[in-house]
Amino acid sequence: MLVSVFLALFLPSAGMTVVFLVYICLLWYASGQQTGDLESGLQVKSTPEKGLSSSDLEKLPKVTGKDLVMGNDCAVCLDDIEDDQPARLVPGCSHGFHLECGDTWLSKNSICPVCRAKIPPELFNPPPLPPDEKILC
Repeated sequence: MLVSVFLALFLPSAGMTVVFLVYICLLWYASGQQTGDLESGLQVKSTPEKGLSSSDLEKLPKVTGKDLVMGNDCAVCLDDIEDDQPARLVPGCSHGFHLECGDTWLSKNSICPVCRAKIPPELFNPPPLPPDEKILC
């Protein structure tokens, strides 16, 4: 009777210990494989998109909430943009955001948070006109 109680308590504990040790060995092996991949030159893409500078942000259109055409929901904070609140408009896709929300997002990412459209760099640095072309007013 004493032996059967001992086996009833010992065998499940020993089995769980073996399962735990195998799990730890697999985790250790997997972490070693990831570092080996990084050392051999196989890297995961880790370069984040660069955001816009404050001077570039000033070049983007600034409107009020009533002038938005694509709706008045701010995709950054998920709140409504009131008619009298200032808003930032993303050129190209015309999505709008609260001025603070849009500037915060765009200072870290150069893409629209709704449609992921990239803001074209030529918007900030337009190509110069050739000297032989004249602008007619």
